[in-house]
Amino acid sequence: MRDFAYFEPTTLDDAVTLLQSCKGTLLAGGTDLLVQIKEHVRQPDHVINIKKIPGMSGLDYDEQTGLRIGALTTTRTVETSAIVKQHYASLCRAVTDFASIQVRNRATVVGNVCRASPSADTLAPLIADGASVQIYGPAGYRQVPLDGFVTGPGQTALASDEIVTHLVIPPPAPHTGKVYIKHGRRIAMELATVGVAVSLTMDGKTCKDIRIVLAAVSAAPLRANDAEALLRGQRLNAELIAAAAEAAMHQSRPISNIRGSADYRRQMVKVLTRRAIEQALKEAA
Repeated sequence: MRDFAYFEPTTLDDAVTLLQSCKGTLLAGGTDLLVQIKEHVRQPDHVINIKKIPGMSGLDYDEQTGLRIGALTTTRTVETSAIVKQHYASLCRAVTDFASIQVRNRATVVGNVCRASPSADTLAPLIADGASVQIYGPAGYRQVPLDGFVTGPGQTALASDEIVTHLVIPPPAPHTGKVYIKHGRRIAMELATVGVAVSLTMDGKTCKDIRIVLAAVSAAPLRANDAEALLRGQRLNAELIAAAAEAAMHQSRPISNIRGSADYRRQMVKVLTRRAIEQALKEAA
């Protein structure tokens, strides 16, 4: 491991100043960063530990404004939260399927988001839930919808002198079902070969609103807009759901790698999208 300068700022302003002066790398949970440093994948000159900055731990829920998850909140905290289990079932499923329990006790949800991996477990359900990231930088706070925050593998809309302080997720509408299905080569401790998140809101037997987000089948999490358009405002039935699953499959842009071929992934998008919509429909009822 190469030597690096290490800092522990106690305020956001101090952290931003350090980012401006030394182009440092932020450390929160460290489950990705420390491994990458040891394996010489990343060799930062400056590491900025943000754990001593107050106000960025834990989660808070309000029926009007929704859920706020701090940047230092671990995936295990989210996984075991009664509020998350009750109102954000797809996110709860995603963090339960996330790595090992040892990693979940260290890794943060915001870190998983900022890592911006195409197979990241939390991104698809968060985007399906309409989440935003709260960002602090030299100009103060700004809030950016998560749908569009990730611009490519390992790339985000975050400037080099900005820090994500919180995730903000709107409260669920009545009669909403939330589902995340992850498919991999193993049941546990596996990256997604394909992931599908669905947030479905019903008005009687009519689909009032729906978000379908695909993971691991494009350079960034992919909204299946064509599939959503087929279902929104319609009375759902098996034929319509099958057509939406077909549309999602055609919109996906997977690659072939060690976890699966592009053709296999496309077929799994079709299968998992249908299953996720059907499950969300049952939960919404």
